Amino acid sequence: MSIARQGKAPLLVALALLVTGCATVDTLNPFASGTPKNKPAELSAIQAASELRTQWKSSVGTSGEYTFTPVVVDSSVYAAARDGSITRFDSGRQAWRISAGQVLSGGVGSDGKVVVVGTPKGDVLAFDATNGRELWKTRVSSEILAAPAVGEGLAIVRSGDSRVFAFEVADGKRRWVYQRSTPNLSLRSSVGVVLAGTHTLAGFPGGKLVAIANNNGAAVWDVTVALPKGATELERVADVTSSPVISDTMVCAAAFQGRAACFDIGTGNVVWARDISSSAGMDVDKRYAYVTDDKGAVHAFDRSTGASVWKQDKLFMRGLSRPLALGEQIAVADYQGVVHLLRREDGALVGRATTDGSAVRAEPARLGGGVLIQTANGGLYALEAK
Repeated sequence: MSIARQGKAPLLVALALLVTGCATVDTLNPFASGTPKNKPAELSAIQAASELRTQWKSSVGTSGEYTFTPVVVDSSVYAAARDGSITRFDSGRQAWRISAGQVLSGGVGSDGKVVVVGTPKGDVLAFDATNGRELWKTRVSSEILAAPAVGEGLAIVRSGDSRVFAFEVADGKRRWVYQRSTPNLSLRSSVGVVLAGTHTLAGFPGGKLVAIANNNGAAVWDVTVALPKGATELERVADVTSSPVISDTMVCAAAFQGRAACFDIGTGNVVWARDISSSAGMDVDKRYAYVTDDKGAVHAFDRSTGASVWKQDKLFMRGLSRPLALGEQIAVADYQGVVHLLRREDGALVGRATTDGSAVRAEPARLGGGVLIQTANGGLYALEAK
């Protein structure tokens, strides 16, 4: 979700919530009109200590009003676009491209055997990952804004009404559906779910993070990332709008108008939590946890204790993506398609690469030792830090 990370527009937000009961991306996004509400920081010259090289690039089709996240399986990349096109790349070379025959809305999930996508009508479409042949089709209760997760013999699909469905990969038969009560007001988000062995991890409106058993859809544990605060329903929106991150025995998540927190993945017990508003998300490596806040600052916290290590705020209001740890550097992308490298130890800006000039709404994906970026205009870039 790109809305809150690019700044707040209180009047427009309130109108959207009161009229629709759910904030829309374009209404809340101050960059959507091309005139930001808060002026983004201008990019100044940096002393480049690292280089972001383009290993390969391609065009997969525009995103339109949706957010499309590519998926990486070994050396293969699967990407989709609003017009229904789905493409597989092997080491940067196009292996096949097909049309789903209808508008798509939520990115791609794959285990290397099956490719799964979703539509605004709630259709779930599965294709053979080898050649793109259609395998099965089913439906969920509302629009699909997030990329499905595929693994453990299941395709896990999150619908726009915050329900989570599990389908058998073999034939599309529904195994279970998980649903919970949600607040009256919530943000329209493209956040998906994350497979963690025998569990599926999902963040929800109201600041909840849940581990769902893959065999029967029951909640294994249910924890609070952030508690809604404030006098009005608008102020009390505290949704988990980015993917949870797994690091060894911990799972970490961040909430809009809430906190970033890490939990024991087995029990759900809190390890640490810090007050910070983030709709972009976070990443974790062996030393630090990294969070992009809603004003465009990137924070590093001690992985074990949550103590502050550094803060990089020179990219103010540039609509930053989730940070992605790449060894000695941290990568983030912005609303103009610029990818920035930060030094892990102190957050200094040490590298930069441009793409096609359009926003990076999707969470960057790890590709080998580098990063895979999909832009709103459909550019697909595999970048490697040197």
